[in-house]
Amino acid sequence: MEMTNILDEFRWRELLQDSTEGLEEFLAREKVTAYIGFDPTAKSLHVGSLVPILGLARLQRAGHSPIAIAGGGTGMIGDPSGRTLERKLLTLEEIEANLDGIQKQLERFLDFKVQSNPARVVNNADWLATISLMEFMRDIGKHFTVNAMIAKESVRRRLESEDGISVTEFSYLLLQAYDYLMLYDRYDCRLQMGGSDQWGNITAGIDLIRRLRGGRAYGLVFPLVMSKTGAKFGKSEAGTVWLDPEMTSPYRFYQYWLNTDDKDVVTFLKYFTWRSKEEIAALEESVKSSPEKREAQHRLADDVTAMLHGETELAKAHRASQVLFGGEMTGLGAREVADIFADVPSSTIPAAQFDGGMPVVDLFATSGIATSKGDARRSIEGGGMYLNNVRIADAQQLVSRNDAIEGQFLVLRKGRKQYHLVRVV
Repeated sequence: MEMTNILDEFRWRELLQDSTEGLEEFLAREKVTAYIGFDPTAKSLHVGSLVPILGLARLQRAGHSPIAIAGGGTGMIGDPSGRTLERKLLTLEEIEANLDGIQKQLERFLDFKVQSNPARVVNNADWLATISLMEFMRDIGKHFTVNAMIAKESVRRRLESEDGISVTEFSYLLLQAYDYLMLYDRYDCRLQMGGSDQWGNITAGIDLIRRLRGGRAYGLVFPLVMSKTGAKFGKSEAGTVWLDPEMTSPYRFYQYWLNTDDKDVVTFLKYFTWRSKEEIAALEESVKSSPEKREAQHRLADDVTAMLHGETELAKAHRASQVLFGGEMTGLGAREVADIFADVPSSTIPAAQFDGGMPVVDLFATSGIATSKGDARRSIEGGGMYLNNVRIADAQQLVSRNDAIEGQFLVLRKGRKQYHLVRVV
């Protein structure tokens, strides 16, 4: 695999927040092994994790070797960085289940089969769960002063809060530094990367390697992703945007990126896609010259959705998006319909009422999308009423359970844009 200057790549993508002295020369000199840690506090990573994940992927494409630490050990403690409250402690079973889900997601971005520089997933419980407290305090703890630990921003912020910080989370910095030492010993790993809130933890590991091994290690941090509109990145009206399709459907995931503000879209194209400098410059120009076309947002949503969920799910997301504009609904399942029409008015009708067929005018009137049977009949005669986006031509038509999508939903439309979702129960 041909090596490229990865720092230049990070710079033009505005991903290089800070790095330790000498890193550029080190990367130019040799092929390196680098790692990033991922916290298994949920069974899925979220979109905020895409910057570090793609950081490892870009590093691998540049010819270097990536390691993703799935923090089975540190996950039992929790990183206080960027947090104002103590994390809920997880059971071993919860952590194991979360680690499984996270590894599957990492496989969408990292190449674990390439011969020259395969990616690895390593669980730090392999060494953190086997070292005794006395060993750890004697061999590792003595190299850290409380003064230096208190000076770390993540700790200082918590000390100033009303709730303070527990000894459990206060010790996190030592555990992460020990991770770096173990990876240095086992894999000759000499670069740790992460979000800018990890700078203190990363430099602590670099210092530990210098003290105990006399070796030189390096650090690099990415900026924390912030929306210029003031909205918290990775949050939608439905909550956190997850990488797991069971937690955030591909359609909802696609819509999240499609709704990116013009102020953020060029930055997000740099952060979250593989598009070249020239391609992004052209899309930036389209934002200025034809913002109403939202071409940059469409390319962003396409790229990120296909990268995570694949082309088939992207095609489904496209089709689902067209449904709101009267597109055909054939082939859509109940879950997709529930996603698409989550924000439209809805009502519930018992399934038994469709036995023998319910007159379509009764359905429109009962649901409330028509003000009365007469209104429904007149709208049908005017060609303005639809069932599952198919125009109703006959006011005498009967609706049965078989018309419901997977027996659960009927989508009613009046005119071009007035939708109503009927749940058949």
